Amino acid sequence: MTFIQELQARGLVQDIMPGTEELLEKGMTAAYIGFDPTAESLHVGSLLPITLLMRLQRAGHKPYALVGGATGMIGDPSGKSAERNLLDMSTIEKNCAGIRAQLSKFVDFSEGKANAAVMVNNYDWFKNFSFLDFIRDAGKLLTVNYMMAKDSVKKRLETGLSFTEFSYQLIQGYDFLHLYQNHNVQLQMGGADQWGNITTGTELIRKKCSGEAYAFTSPLITKADGSKFGKSEGGNIWLDPKLTSPYKFYQFWLHLKDEEAEKMSLIFSFKALEDIKALIEEHRKAPHLYVLQKALAEELTMMVHGTDELAFAIKASEILFSKSAVEELKQLNERQLLEVMEGVPQVMVSKAIFNTDGADLITFLAEHAIYSSKGEARKALQGNAVSINKEKVSGIDFIIHSELLLNNKYLLIQKGKKDYYLAIFE
Repeated sequence: MTFIQELQARGLVQDIMPGTEELLEKGMTAAYIGFDPTAESLHVGSLLPITLLMRLQRAGHKPYALVGGATGMIGDPSGKSAERNLLDMSTIEKNCAGIRAQLSKFVDFSEGKANAAVMVNNYDWFKNFSFLDFIRDAGKLLTVNYMMAKDSVKKRLETGLSFTEFSYQLIQGYDFLHLYQNHNVQLQMGGADQWGNITTGTELIRKKCSGEAYAFTSPLITKADGSKFGKSEGGNIWLDPKLTSPYKFYQFWLHLKDEEAEKMSLIFSFKALEDIKALIEEHRKAPHLYVLQKALAEELTMMVHGTDELAFAIKASEILFSKSAVEELKQLNERQLLEVMEGVPQVMVSKAIFNTDGADLITFLAEHAIYSSKGEARKALQGNAVSINKEKVSGIDFIIHSELLLNNKYLLIQKGKKDYYLAIFE
């Protein structure tokens, strides 16, 4: 199976230029993907281009990662319904630095390696390029009619498209031309919404150099309901552990619907196709065991965050969803506890309640709106439906003492099977 054939089997090829597969089979090919520096960290949606670069390098080819320091100042209209806010130079530089550091975790930049990855920033060749020089050297090569025919342009004409955004495809096309001339890059890869921009690059190479360049795009990833992939109720799932904890990252994959898990396993996993298909069959026989979701969550958390963080993510999951994790909960330090409890409703409490003989649990639950009334709290306790720090509370006369606090500050209250509250005592 060729490199392209495997990508096709995984559902990773949408549009492809004739000759691309043959080019990749001839020998080591230099290929690039662009990353837009709109944030300091890449997110789960960026994992597709990242894994494409990884697959490319593992197949013996030379990956180039282009960080759009220049194009990030303009904004790509592809797939956008409105013009986005422009970023200032200091923000873009900060974002580019963050992206560079992250990409280094996934592809090998080792010097001396024949197919070592290379990172470039298009600001380096645009910063001294005057507007007059650009329209003379690149602008004259394409007609307005050619540029207007692109879907990314046509879809925005009704709502309005600035000249700044209109020029984006020409600038991105020039990136491909520059890399072709200076680094012998013959292939560009990207998402399906980038096809118009990418083919503008191949056209510039043909017009300027009488050269041949190639391209393929991957389908845009969506959830089962058709919505954008890579977001949760709290927003983007980031690759930076400071923005999205490894535990939350792990949970994101663990909560994929069955249909999504099958699709994402083919897209993101580096397991052999036959092994993935075997996992899918195993999962279909016993979907309640979440075999597929667990395998993908473990593989990707390991890839993005490493062994130790994966071990913690698994441990944290067991703490929240296991009935017998009392000692494990007590062993967490404050940082780990807060990571596990990210998103859990918080209740602020004064330690003054311990000045007497502790706090009556029924009163505590009602006063802090965990239950709507003392009567409801009493009924829940009588029904054995309340846990403190993963231990079931027996009896309606339970008193909260300071000795119960985790890290001398926190109390985990479980209401029923799934509802948690984190009480923070100051």
